[in-house]
Amino acid sequence: MADPRFDVVGIGNAIVDVIARSDQAFLDAEGLAKNAMILVDEARSAELYSRMGPGVEISGGSAGNTIAAMASLGSTVAYVGKVRDDQLGAVYRHDMTAQGARFVTPAATSGAPTARCMVLVTPDGHRTMCTYLGACVDLGPEDLDLEALRATKAVYMEGYLFDPPRAKAAFREAASVVHAAGGKVALTLSDSFCVNRYLDEFRDLVEHHVDILFANESEALALTGTADYQAAVAALVGKTELAAITRSEHGSVVLAGNEVVAVPAYPVAKVVDTTGAGDLYAAGFLHAWARGLSPADMARAGALAAAEIISHIGARPETPLADLFRQHLPHAV
Repeated sequence: MADPRFDVVGIGNAIVDVIARSDQAFLDAEGLAKNAMILVDEARSAELYSRMGPGVEISGGSAGNTIAAMASLGSTVAYVGKVRDDQLGAVYRHDMTAQGARFVTPAATSGAPTARCMVLVTPDGHRTMCTYLGACVDLGPEDLDLEALRATKAVYMEGYLFDPPRAKAAFREAASVVHAAGGKVALTLSDSFCVNRYLDEFRDLVEHHVDILFANESEALALTGTADYQAAVAALVGKTELAAITRSEHGSVVLAGNEVVAVPAYPVAKVVDTTGAGDLYAAGFLHAWARGLSPADMARAGALAAAEIISHIGARPETPLADLFRQHLPHAV
């Protein structure tokens, strides 16, 4: 690929997060499995909203968080995601473009409203997500930003796209377009529940279509069908050009060919909210990857970005990431 215009194009579910503090008793009363991502319909979403505590509305979505954070680091990025022509849709588009990301996916003019996710954060910082996909289910191949996809170093896609069938078709089309243009395909597995729902498809994707893989420990175990972390790492070695497995406070490992590189987590005074930790890790990692840095530096950049996000409520940075990187990892800015 000659002089690509974009470092990364992200494709994902464009979701506005409604984040509220919660406790285990509320999760139990609502029949919610802690730390899971649960798909709900519009009625259940409204019901939960009426019962949960005071919330903060922040533009989110897994790939959206990654792309917004990469933009704040100075990467040249674009985003593909479906919103409705409603208030939340306008907020979402403003938040993405204000960060500097290209976002030209047309809004739906009819049908379901812009997606929203009720994020319930327990005192230990873990989050339980109840997602109403809304307009996201209408994302299809016709919504792809082909101009950007043909001019990017990589496309980054979230495993959550495998829930809406038309989004799954867009996923496969985007991978084909980017590979044909000489770019790379990156995938984050998103959630172990998601992996288990589409296990055979994810295994096929990783084996034949993905160049850069992101997974947390539970997702890696689900993908490889083992209960042993070391066995999961061994099973993933050589499957992709790069694979990053995050392990919360235990840091992360990067699989680069047959090399396994372990990098510790950045210290955090207090974990407030783990929402977006994996998204921000991917942002730092891909920002460093696009600059040709080493696998260890990719992991360090991911860890630094993740440390910022878990220190406060919400999945978008409060401290400018570029300032943070200039202080702790200057060669990655």
